[in-house]
Amino acid sequence: MNKNMFTIGKVVNTHGVRGEIRVIQVTDFDDRFVVGNEVYWVSPDNQEQVPLTIDAYRTHKNFHLLHFQGYDNINDVERFKGGTLAITKEQQTPLDEGEFYYHEIIGCHVETTDGSTIGKVKEILSPGANDVWVIQRPQQKDVLIPYIEQVVKQVDPENEKIIIEPMEGLLE
Repeated sequence: MNKNMFTIGKVVNTHGVRGEIRVIQVTDFDDRFVVGNEVYWVSPDNQEQVPLTIDAYRTHKNFHLLHFQGYDNINDVERFKGGTLAITKEQQTPLDEGEFYYHEIIGCHVETTDGSTIGKVKEILSPGANDVWVIQRPQQKDVLIPYIEQVVKQVDPENEKIIIEPMEGLLE
């Protein structure tokens, strides 16, 4: 997938015989699957991208069921299983000040307010009230940093730099 494409869902299966696919959402934005929106199916090996227009949407259990224009039976969508749905950078929703996309945070270097290097953000977890950033440290085990005001003091995605003030015991 090219670097200007961002995953919004994973195609886990087909649904029924009329061309619907079952998708697990991997975005915080619930408006990604609106009828009329264009998304891109990306093959599991990232070699193929197919533009698709959503013409029907509903939820069923914990899945999003999507139907695309021109894909009217199970044979048309069978190959989509295992792929992902993505949008372009231009389709991303503008964020408020102090809000960031995961892809802007992952890969940033983390250091403390006194200049000590901690490591690099390798993953973001969303277990509850706030996100938790997984920081990969050289020759040490990963450390979990809560994304809260008391800890994260500065986020500068353009320079790939985050400054934190660790609470007592956080880096042990």
